[in-house]
Amino acid sequence: MDDQVPGSPQEPRNVRGEDGLPGCYRHPGRRTGISCTRCERPICPECMVSASVGFQCPDCVRGGSGTGHAPQATVPRTIAGGTIAADPRLVTKILLGINAAVFIAVLATGASTSPLISHLDMLGRAFDPGSLQLVGVAEGEWYRLLTAVFLHQEIPHIAFNMLSLWWLGPPLEAALGRARFIALYLIAGLGGSALSYLLAAQNQPSLGASGAIFGLLGATAVLLRRMNYDMKPVLILLGLNLVFTFLWPHIAWQAHVGGLVVGAAVAFGMVHAPRDRRTLVQTGTCAVALLAIGAVVWVRTLQLLG
Repeated sequence: MDDQVPGSPQEPRNVRGEDGLPGCYRHPGRRTGISCTRCERPICPECMVSASVGFQCPDCVRGGSGTGHAPQATVPRTIAGGTIAADPRLVTKILLGINAAVFIAVLATGASTSPLISHLDMLGRAFDPGSLQLVGVAEGEWYRLLTAVFLHQEIPHIAFNMLSLWWLGPPLEAALGRARFIALYLIAGLGGSALSYLLAAQNQPSLGASGAIFGLLGATAVLLRRMNYDMKPVLILLGLNLVFTFLWPHIAWQAHVGGLVVGAAVAFGMVHAPRDRRTLVQTGTCAVALLAIGAVVWVRTLQLLG
């Protein structure tokens, strides 16, 4: 009898975790409810390749499953239809770098007194003593909705957000693909800024990537649900973060909630889009989210200027 080679078609398929789900044949520690449509081996989101029917494992796509059949899927795809990249952390690293660069610039120009803070933070409408003018999103400075997402003032703040980004980002980037991941991050960040603009005091500034981070947290919950993974760890983490959001002083809870809702909605459209209309549904989901954000900003601007 031939020896059983881990990851081969002859590998036993009845090895299951406490949740009843088998482990991915390439990553045994990752429980999954999805199997390759050709060799039937369990595969996790990172190993999934979209095919004409269902998903295939990388070995079958390359024609290396030992079945002798030609691969049916010529281009490896993620669960959301993105191209599988050699480095599934590239966009995450770039986002980390941008946040770090802006933070260093803030420290180099005066830290809490840096002019970057007053020019880039999320501010609805306020009087600027320096310019003797009204400034803020209501005054046409819409860029603040996005620049505030990359702006941090204190070390604990950026440390928490960047650790969260490094933990949540790579799995989502691998599952969604680079373009969809960056779209998710930016739209969730804008969603957090928009809700802050709508509900917070008009002269209350806010800054930080927390809205985008909460968007990634919501997207992680959606992805795990889509893959039939155990939801308890992410739900516990989400609950703790929400408790922290509402009980800790000086936290812009509006940005957290806005990012969470928008991130979860965008991720749902991405991972549940029908394969034959995937691009249309995903693009439409992002467009609807942006239109909703624009509507919130428009309504609040009319309120402040009315």
